[in-house]
Amino acid sequence: MSEHDVSFPCMGCEFRLLVGDPVEPGLAPAHEAAEQARRWLDACDARLSRFRETSDLVALNSASASTVRSRPLLITAVEAALWAAEFTGGLVDSTLTGALEAAGYRQSLAGAEPVPLREALPSAPSRRPAQPRSTAAWREIHVDRAAATITRPAGVRIDSGGIVKGLAADLVARLFAGYSRFAVDAAGDLAIGGVLAPTHPYQVEVEHPLTGEHVHAVPVSSGGIATSGLNSRMWRRADGTVAHHLLDPSSGEPAWTGLLMVTALGRSALEAETLAKWALLSGPAGARRVLERRGGLVVHDDGDIELHGPMRSKLCVTLSRAAA
Repeated sequence: MSEHDVSFPCMGCEFRLLVGDPVEPGLAPAHEAAEQARRWLDACDARLSRFRETSDLVALNSASASTVRSRPLLITAVEAALWAAEFTGGLVDSTLTGALEAAGYRQSLAGAEPVPLREALPSAPSRRPAQPRSTAAWREIHVDRAAATITRPAGVRIDSGGIVKGLAADLVARLFAGYSRFAVDAAGDLAIGGVLAPTHPYQVEVEHPLTGEHVHAVPVSSGGIATSGLNSRMWRRADGTVAHHLLDPSSGEPAWTGLLMVTALGRSALEAETLAKWALLSGPAGARRVLERRGGLVVHDDGDIELHGPMRSKLCVTLSRAAA
């Protein structure tokens, strides 16, 4: 099955589009559809990045007024962030921008070499599950789609983060619905589908965060699959301690829960991204509960791999403890 395959930088990461031949009449060739999607993703990045002074998100975060008129894409992104917070009981909290900056994540890390996990683990704090904040600022954010406004308390800033990547993958997937099959890879958040995908699923390979080896292959024909891990954005602070981008909302500090990475299945890329982050922040015991329904894979601090839910029935190649 032929497919157009293109990769490009976007949102500080690497995106990839795989688009098969058009099946429904009137659709553009795969390469034209992929180029249209790439242009839209670039526009999405320009509007929703917290690192671009001209973005709609920065305008919202810096506005002195509590209620701000906003364009539809930002409204959709904020709605997605609020859904993720509600869905996870506040563990996936997009209002931690100040804490992220205090931890050292003030500018895009695109192109920066992350601190290796093996260097960070020995000096990491004691492991414990993350907890939601007692005062949840996200509950005070309100979207009025009819009035095209977003209302939030003074000083509350929103970070788009991984939620926007999952959302963007799902929105692009709508453009490709009439093609033989497609995969939208938004830096590890994948939306997959297509007319022929049920009989020709993609084999999505999961990479071990410590060794880089492929340790599991998951057949996916529709919906989403996403990976959240510590190793993608990890840096050393001025005091020598290592920080990463997944924060414990209760403390505002990087979360060290006993898990290095989680891959989760979902009905969409947004749901899969939210489940993966929720599971990782919940720690080993909590991850089992989070992933039981849709399925997922976790990697523990010692490198061991554990499968949960429907993914347990899939073939898995595990690493020995020595290799991890």
